[in-house]
Amino acid sequence: MDLFSISVLGLIIIGFILLVLIFSIIPIGLWISALAAGVRIGIFTLIGMRLRRVIPSKIVNPLIKSQKAGLDVSADQLETHYLAGGNVDNVVNALIAAQRADIPLQFERAAAIDLAGRDVLQAVKMSVNPKVIETPVVAAVAKDGIEVKARARVTVRANIDRLVGGAGEDTIIARVGEGIVTTVGSSNTHKGVLENPDLISRTVLSKGLDSGTAFEILSIDIADVDVGRNIGAHLQTDQAEADKRIAQARAEERRAMAIAKEQEMKASVQEMRAKVVEAEAEVPRAMADALKQGKIGVMDYYNLQNIKADTEMRDSISKVGDKPGSNANNNKK
Repeated sequence: MDLFSISVLGLIIIGFILLVLIFSIIPIGLWISALAAGVRIGIFTLIGMRLRRVIPSKIVNPLIKSQKAGLDVSADQLETHYLAGGNVDNVVNALIAAQRADIPLQFERAAAIDLAGRDVLQAVKMSVNPKVIETPVVAAVAKDGIEVKARARVTVRANIDRLVGGAGEDTIIARVGEGIVTTVGSSNTHKGVLENPDLISRTVLSKGLDSGTAFEILSIDIADVDVGRNIGAHLQTDQAEADKRIAQARAEERRAMAIAKEQEMKASVQEMRAKVVEAEAEVPRAMADALKQGKIGVMDYYNLQNIKADTEMRDSISKVGDKPGSNANNNKK
C-alpha cells in the first residue's frame, strides 16, 4: 500500500471519528424530529443542554408531546424542572390528563407537586377516578361494656390544591378510626350500633375529617361490624380479683403483726419468769442472812415453813379436785 492510500485511509478514519463526535454532541436526529413535529428549538439550545449535563431527549420528547396537546410549555421550564430533580415526562402527562378531564392545573403547580414527592399524574387520575381506602379493623367499646369491631371503606378524591403540604392516607385512616371509636363509645348499647351502622358514617362525615389533608372524602361505608368481648365483665372480674388480692395481703399483714405481738408477749412472759426464778433463788440466801443477823428467830423460820407446806398441800388438793372424774366432781354431781 502506497503513501497516498494510507493518507486517504487515515483521513477517512479521522472524518468518521469527527462525525461520531459531532453526532454525539449535537443531537441532529432529535433536532430533525422536533422540526418535523413543528417544535421550534435551536440546534445550539440542544448543544447547551449537553454542556449543562441535561439529556436532550428528556426535554425534547415531553416538549413535542405538550405542543401536540396544545399546552403552553417552554423548553426552559422543562429544563429547569429537570435540573431541579423533577420528573418532566410525568408532569407533562399529568398536564395533558388534567386538560382532557377539564381540571385546572398549571405547569408551576404540577411541578411543585412533583418536587414535593407526590405523584402528580396519579393525583390527577384520582381526581377523575376516586380511590377507595379500606381501614383496618377498629375496636371500640359501647357504654354497656360490649366491644364492637368495625371496618370501613373510605372513598376519597385527590384535592389538587392541597397536595402540597396536605396530609396523606394514613391521616385519613387515623381520623376515621377515631370517629368510629367516638361513635361507638357514645352509644348506650352495642345493639344500637349493630342495628344502625350508618350512624357511624353520618357521625364521621359530619366531623370534616378531610380538613388539612390532600383528599376530599366522598363517602364512608361500613364494610363489616362484629361483636367482640364483654369488656365490662372482664374489667369487673379483674377489679374483683385485684380487690381479693388486696384483702388477702392486708389479712396476711394483720396475721404477721399478731404473730409478732404474740412472740413479743411470750418473750415478756419468759423474761418475767426468769426474774421470778431469780428472785426465788434469793429467798434462801435472804433467810440465812436474817437468821445470822438475828432479825428472825428459829420459831419464825419453822412457822414460815409450816405455812409454806400448808399452802402447797392446799394447792395440790385443789388440783386433784379439778381433775375430770375425780371424787370431788362426782360428789358435786
